[in-house]
Amino acid sequence: MKLAILGGGGFRVPLVYKALLQDTGSPRVDKVALYDQSPERLSVITAVLSQLAAGRDHAPRVEATLDLDKALEGADFIFSAIRVGGLEGRTRDERVALDLGVLGQETTGPGGIAYGLRTIPVMLDIARRVKALAPKAFFINFTNPAGMITEALQQVLGNRVIGICDTPGGLGRRIAGSLGLDAGRIQVDYVGLNHLGWLRRLISDGEDHLPRFLADEQALATLEEGSIFGPSWIQAMGVVPNEYLYYYYFNRDAVRSIVEQPTTRGEFLVAQQGDFYAAAGKDPDRAFELWQRTIAERKALYMAEAKGKRHDDSPEAEPFDLESEGGYELVALAVMAAIARDEKSTIILNVRNGGTLAGLDADAVIEVPSLVDANGAHPLATSAPDLHQLGLMQQVKAVDRLAIEAATTGSEEAALKAFALHPLVDSVTVARSLLRGYVDAIPEVARALHR
Repeated sequence: MKLAILGGGGFRVPLVYKALLQDTGSPRVDKVALYDQSPERLSVITAVLSQLAAGRDHAPRVEATLDLDKALEGADFIFSAIRVGGLEGRTRDERVALDLGVLGQETTGPGGIAYGLRTIPVMLDIARRVKALAPKAFFINFTNPAGMITEALQQVLGNRVIGICDTPGGLGRRIAGSLGLDAGRIQVDYVGLNHLGWLRRLISDGEDHLPRFLADEQALATLEEGSIFGPSWIQAMGVVPNEYLYYYYFNRDAVRSIVEQPTTRGEFLVAQQGDFYAAAGKDPDRAFELWQRTIAERKALYMAEAKGKRHDDSPEAEPFDLESEGGYELVALAVMAAIARDEKSTIILNVRNGGTLAGLDADAVIEVPSLVDANGAHPLATSAPDLHQLGLMQQVKAVDRLAIEAATTGSEEAALKAFALHPLVDSVTVARSLLRGYVDAIPEVARALHR
């Protein structure tokens, strides 16, 4: 099978290739096409993959190209991990908001809206090429903001586009591990949108083990979410929130912490990844070694503002264990295996709602447990969210829809409403300043709004 990776010069592509190397099923991916607009980044990542595959049997053949059509032709699966505007665009997403005292984060709040505005037109152009050149391919979307982008893409590709995120499944596995349960035998009851969801039950052998976990303050404190939210807040809620809900439940704390950082997350990554690509470009024989060191440092400072860390800290970064590490790339591999081999599997994914949740319309993309088989992903019957959960989901979904409308029609009015109606923006006046700021700072946003 052929896999096309859009954004093939991206820093996390080796994680995907590692997952393919570990796959022993049949049929399996034997050809990988890396598409990117940067020949320098493609060269570095190709070197990393070559070194990663050294000594391994049946490694998928890698072809790098600057030609989108060439990458797409004959693809069975397409992964999208492009970043329109690069990491420099992310830094502007962050700074425009922070300068107005509003959360600057690439997927949540104003930064996510700006990211979506400049990304949707590009992704829709890509979707049209996919429909023309690889109409039977399944399109697995990593591109953020994942829920918004997946919903926009479904206008062209329908149910053949599936959005993925490793956070919900990883949360369930970590809780299971803390309780001594077999993570491969659990069922996770999870509901929400991408980066906005709640784990409500953890079933093993017919029993819900979440109440036992919530009653154990020591177990809660050792969970990453416990350190972010505090055990008492999780116990008060009676569910475990997705870590990104920190930006909603502790918004002032988050903004203050980010402002106090010496750099934003985007600025940290610009410097870190810039150093990596430069060093690996000069010394390609050490590309894989340099990549391992860099990803360990990146992981150690993930969500630093929520964990009381600083981006200029030099924490003891745990050595990166390539064989045991697994995140979104394993979710993607599981989706591919279930489709290609008809190995029915239940995975938490971003999929079209249909009639799953009564509080949202059929076309809304939601993040829920889904059955994946040869025909794609199908959301499973899910109990209704509570009023707080549904209300927040509806408000953020309304913002997503307005952002999609603005990006596809050029409507500044829709863009303004998207900023103004987001729950993390507390004033229409601020929303107007956000819109002006993003149009002035990010050319791709200005183009999307026909400036």
